Amino acid sequence: MESLLSTDDALRLLRTVFGHSAFRLRQDEVIADLLAGRDAMVLMPTGGGKSLCYQIPAMMRAGVGIVVSPLIALMKDQVDALRQCGVRAACLNSTLDFEEVRSVEAAVNGGRLDLLYVAPERLLQERTLEWLGRQTIALFAIDEAHCVSRWGHDFREEYLQLSVLHERFSSVPRIALTATADQATRREIITRLQLDEANVYVHGCDRPNIRYAISDDENGRERLWRFLQSEHPADAGIVYCLSRKKVEETAEWLRARGRDALPYHAGLSDHTRRRHQERFLREEGVVIVATIAFGMGIDKPDVRFVAHLSLPKSIEAYYQETGRAGRDGLPSSAWMNYGLKEVVIFRQWLAESEADEAYKRVEHQKLEAMIGLCELPTCRRRAIRAYFGEEPGEDCGNCDNCLNPPQTWDGTETARTAMTCVSRTGERFGVNYLVDVLIGKDHARIRDWRHDRLEVFGSGVEHSAPEWRSIFRQLVAQGCLRVDADRFDALRLTDQSFPVLRGERSLTLRRLRRAAPVKKGKSAVAATPFAGTDEALWQALRRTRTALAKEQGVPPYVVFHDTTLRELVRLKPARLADMERIQGVGESKLRKYGEVFLRVVREHMPAERNSG
Repeated sequence: MESLLSTDDALRLLRTVFGHSAFRLRQDEVIADLLAGRDAMVLMPTGGGKSLCYQIPAMMRAGVGIVVSPLIALMKDQVDALRQCGVRAACLNSTLDFEEVRSVEAAVNGGRLDLLYVAPERLLQERTLEWLGRQTIALFAIDEAHCVSRWGHDFREEYLQLSVLHERFSSVPRIALTATADQATRREIITRLQLDEANVYVHGCDRPNIRYAISDDENGRERLWRFLQSEHPADAGIVYCLSRKKVEETAEWLRARGRDALPYHAGLSDHTRRRHQERFLREEGVVIVATIAFGMGIDKPDVRFVAHLSLPKSIEAYYQETGRAGRDGLPSSAWMNYGLKEVVIFRQWLAESEADEAYKRVEHQKLEAMIGLCELPTCRRRAIRAYFGEEPGEDCGNCDNCLNPPQTWDGTETARTAMTCVSRTGERFGVNYLVDVLIGKDHARIRDWRHDRLEVFGSGVEHSAPEWRSIFRQLVAQGCLRVDADRFDALRLTDQSFPVLRGERSLTLRRLRRAAPVKKGKSAVAATPFAGTDEALWQALRRTRTALAKEQGVPPYVVFHDTTLRELVRLKPARLADMERIQGVGESKLRKYGEVFLRVVREHMPAERNSG
């Protein structure tokens, strides 16, 4: 039977169930592999449609598709969305009571489910494996497959055991999916999951709808506020901080300034975290301030910005976190403010870690690459593409360095002055102290060390303190200085310092970029705005969507994405047949919501059209 299934059948399901007119990013090829019983490994950017690659063949093949998903919130979101489309889906995780588990298992036993989402801990229980062994399994999908990598930022011990699927269900096709994996991680996924025979589909990491911007302002919180006011005055978004304390303080500070901001970190009770997450998913314009504990299980498509008030520890982590913005393909922002303090903290953690030296070496290299991305004077997106092993391509025209190129200058002499100051003060002081020496600041600590008598004291008055801090950051990024973890924040010379000091190597530095003035309420990255009656229609459609979602206890985007509502505004369908052609409107949603949304459209149309 399955041999008779074709991608034509898959395209029909894509249209009638999910409301999309065509496959993209080689989804049809992945689906064809699974329909034929072959394995696949898929790396596709966030929002690129990875889920359809296994959802459609699971509906077409005999039996139930088993999806391994690492987070409960992610399962719930995907099950809710599938049910809205008329797909028979359920999940098995720790939130279900005994009767609910029995009901789900009975549905599988009776062949009444197309897709079952399972937490890896539940799947690996011997009872679960034996039960699945008695079922007809359409396929296994391993979502967030990068969690299998010990070198990765989201490592999950249970993922290492998922090779059992190959060993116990060798005839069932498997698909591993991720949005974040460099070449080494891809190899590790294939090896650990025993996907050696799988066809590999790599579609690149580029997210052209996201605007990247990185700053090194002294007052990151004020800079964040300027960014929010100018770019996203009423949008939903995520602000990442390094510590729980900073999360709490930042959320409180944003609330005091009028934003609906909620904290999220592991120190909060489970109830509070769930309540804050639910508000973020179901309400408009909520800002979550979080540690990296938040986000991987979030399927919210209309997150318009992701901001970092702390440096991520790797480009993988940065890409994964910023990828939570703009999953619907509409313009969004990835903004970051960082300082050398986070670099010091990360290096201190690494030095004190009980991990083996190989792990520390890899983590150190990843941190250095992240610092390099921050200090880069050229296109950010090209650097990210190159890091993930892709052709860098042309400048993107949609990052801060492309839109407002930083000025560069020959900083060789200034670098010598900075490194000489490090040397003359004994390689035992941090940036702030060194800056005070260079600008000739008179205070007791400098006098106690007699550093006011050095030639370098006051030799750098041509640069301000913020400029000197930027210079030191760049010297660390370029490997000419390093942070001594044993002395917490002391800067020390490196082998690369001496060619500069001897005049054998020149250095190009970038000038400190000043913050632009705030233009409140006008976003540089917003989707095309509506005018006049279209804006009124847009707001009415959003209110209707919110009301329908609230009635059903689901997030608004599960009813329709913003992209679908924007199509309704643009096309203004008059009949169900017209609405059927809009992206994101499948048969189930057309039956449920078609007349409701058509009525809203008609109410905002000129009288002469309605009479016609």
